[in-house]
Amino acid sequence: MNLLSENPSRLHTPLRARQKRNQVARACDECRVRRIKCDNFSPCSNCKTRGSKCTNNANRIVSLPHAHQEIETLRRRVENLQRELQQLRQQADKQTHIPSPVTSLPTPELSASESIHTNSDVVSRRTNWGGIHFRTARSPNETWYGPSSLFYFMGRTTNFLNLNLDQTQSKDQMVPDSVSRRLCGPLAGFDENPGLHGPGSQTINDEGGHYLTPTQEDYFLDSYWSSYHTSLFPIIDETEFKQHYRSLWTTSGDGRKDSALVDIVIALGMQYGISMLPNMKHQLADDSDATIAGRWYYRRCQTLLAYELESPTLATLQCHLLCVIFLCSASFQNTSDSTCAIAVRTAHMLGLHLAPPESMPRKEREMRKRLWWALYSLDSKLGMKLGRPFLLYQTNTTPTLPDDDVEAAMLSGSSFAPLGNNATWLSFNLQNMSMFLAAREAHTAFYNRNLNLKEGQTLWDDFNVLEGQAEFVYPFVKKLENWTNGVPSTLTTRRKDGSRPFATGGTDLEIEQYAPLWLQRQRVILELMYHNLSVNVCRPFISFALTPSLTVAEDLAFKCAGHAVALTTITHQVLSSTTILSGWHEAFQWQWNSAMTLVGFVLAYPQSSMTVAARDSITLSVSVFDIFGHSFAVANSAATIVRNLITKIDFLAKRAWQRQSVVEGHRGTTDQVSIHSNTTYSQPRAYMDNIMFQPSDGSLDFGDISLESMQDMFHMAFDIDQWSDLNGLWSQTSRV
Repeated sequence: MNLLSENPSRLHTPLRARQKRNQVARACDECRVRRIKCDNFSPCSNCKTRGSKCTNNANRIVSLPHAHQEIETLRRRVENLQRELQQLRQQADKQTHIPSPVTSLPTPELSASESIHTNSDVVSRRTNWGGIHFRTARSPNETWYGPSSLFYFMGRTTNFLNLNLDQTQSKDQMVPDSVSRRLCGPLAGFDENPGLHGPGSQTINDEGGHYLTPTQEDYFLDSYWSSYHTSLFPIIDETEFKQHYRSLWTTSGDGRKDSALVDIVIALGMQYGISMLPNMKHQLADDSDATIAGRWYYRRCQTLLAYELESPTLATLQCHLLCVIFLCSASFQNTSDSTCAIAVRTAHMLGLHLAPPESMPRKEREMRKRLWWALYSLDSKLGMKLGRPFLLYQTNTTPTLPDDDVEAAMLSGSSFAPLGNNATWLSFNLQNMSMFLAAREAHTAFYNRNLNLKEGQTLWDDFNVLEGQAEFVYPFVKKLENWTNGVPSTLTTRRKDGSRPFATGGTDLEIEQYAPLWLQRQRVILELMYHNLSVNVCRPFISFALTPSLTVAEDLAFKCAGHAVALTTITHQVLSSTTILSGWHEAFQWQWNSAMTLVGFVLAYPQSSMTVAARDSITLSVSVFDIFGHSFAVANSAATIVRNLITKIDFLAKRAWQRQSVVEGHRGTTDQVSIHSNTTYSQPRAYMDNIMFQPSDGSLDFGDISLESMQDMFHMAFDIDQWSDLNGLWSQTSRV
């Protein structure tokens, strides 16, 4: 029978496409044995139903097409991973930290040598900035200091002088010397001065330590409350401390019980109080050093703290913080760094790195926050000053900044009237911490950026790299400058010409005559600290190599010099006309930092618009050191070093002028070559090409100048015998 004729509709029915069979590259062992269809699942459906073990080999490559497919898949995966890695690097370079240093908390940051890494090790492996091994005045051995430290910059300056003076001098000779290199052993003058020890003074037999009478202790305690407590870190409740101090004395009043906190407070009071006494240089013997006055109290404090290591309290942390301040003021760099590390671990033991609960009384919450942020500021200060890794960083659980409102000030334990404009005596502490946050952000941004330098290269070997770094860091420098806009007017010092506070081009300060001394000191210290931090942030852009003018790098180098000049001017005015900074050790260290920075700047930029002002400030810094020299011996050594550096600077400038005069056929006279602080160097910076740099063989290139002409030239400027051996110049430095 004809099927088509019986069912003609089938002619119009479309044929359904046959469904493609799902192919399996290789069936599992169980399905192969049973000769049944397998699928691509693991385990396969059959084995899963039977509950048997499935050995699925579907993913095994068994053909060339499968191999090509797998290679292409792996290639795409590698490209995606490389793309993600590049994005991580770009995000790290953007350094998106701390949107607002006061109101928000930043993400954990990385410095050039911090050991705190993210999940990607690639992000934390930055350019190796290197460092320098230096022998400080307090250490007979060399220790390492990072690129942000003044020691590193002094090493660069020393290399430059050695190159251009054709001599070899040790970098260690540029460090001020001081009398005592230890915190033990007797000192003539203070310890042997009977006027400072009454008949009732306490003396222990071990190691000959000398202690004070109750009246003397009370005097130096007052020195602490009027200085460090109000003008540095308010980390002690004054009312509770005085009650504790009174409870330590026996009924007879001849002795008191041991207290580590009391001892370190007295030690700081003595360190400051002895230094601020007038004409200490004449009252003390030549081998005395007021910077370590109170060392016996410090050492007893350390002995008592050893018993509290297993069960620390807030008082333990307070002691460690004050010990760091004592050691910093005495220029024990490494000891203070080590003590800060102990303080950090103690703070973690006490849980201060966590925000205090709201159930805790506000007085205690604020004290814990002030302690934590005081430690954070100290860690930041030491890390940037010494160029070493930070020990603390911020997380989402970090406490907020302490408050400075009227209620917080009333709960602090100290009685000071409000300052107006919603400011109190605690506002200085808040502004100080905010400033350090902004400075640390700029520091981290600079040293955490990968510069892609070649092997053996430094930042200053390639101007394009230096300029690129300057462009990257500039916004962070501006952010530090913008911090000054938020400082309450009650914490600023006006200028006599009405110029803006914190500016680098202003005139003399107009110090408020009837303001309390602690408020005057807060205002001055806040401004000096700002200039000092700005000097440190901008100093890496001072280049001793010839670089183009009118660049961002040069602008930052000039900003560095401007802040150093401003700091010197303010310090000299305040020291010479008031007692605000008398005996203030950290102010001396700021001045030393600025003076050495200006020395390097004048050598690197002999014809810039800032050279005359910088050269004048170097001379002015000697006057500042002379004033500080009446308080502590190390300042006298600093003055001697700077005087000798001034001689070298002027010698190089005169030599450059003489060379240019000879080349042009104009023989100058003695008056013509005389260099004065208000005289500009006559030859533009091109003299660096001709004079200040030596050929590759290391010899000085004097062009067509004959030996006779050279001798005549030196006779006109100097007595030739004085300069017959430049290496002897440093031997003139008196080791005070």
